[in-house]
Amino acid sequence: MVPYWFRHGGYMQVLIVESSRDLGRLWKRHIERMGYEVSLAKDQAEAITFLQDRDFQVIILDVVLEEGSAFAVSDFASYRRPEARVIFVTNTSFFSDGSIFSLASNACAYLQSETPPDDLAAMVEYYGTTNR
Repeated sequence: MVPYWFRHGGYMQVLIVESSRDLGRLWKRHIERMGYEVSLAKDQAEAITFLQDRDFQVIILDVVLEEGSAFAVSDFASYRRPEARVIFVTNTSFFSDGSIFSLASNACAYLQSETPPDDLAAMVEYYGTTNR
């Protein structure tokens, strides 16, 4: 089935919430090469502002933000953008047991921050174009 956003002439919208600007920009460039519109937020406050204004299909969300809570962003997204899929990333061993999937209903993947950007972009494409 063709995704709603594509059927209505739009581009897939991706939100990256990452405190490291360099890492966020790296991911952004790789995803934009696929033709998607990408917004970059550095913390919870910026992410919430973006979620209030735009209809994101995929959110890449660092589990450990320098300012704010990743789970607050995920919870707000599940309320405001219930169709958005969240790919959690981290550079720690938190939630390596898979418990993040029971804590965040919109979680679709959990990756290490060191995942190659092309692999992350492929996951964005997959989760952004498949139905739940």
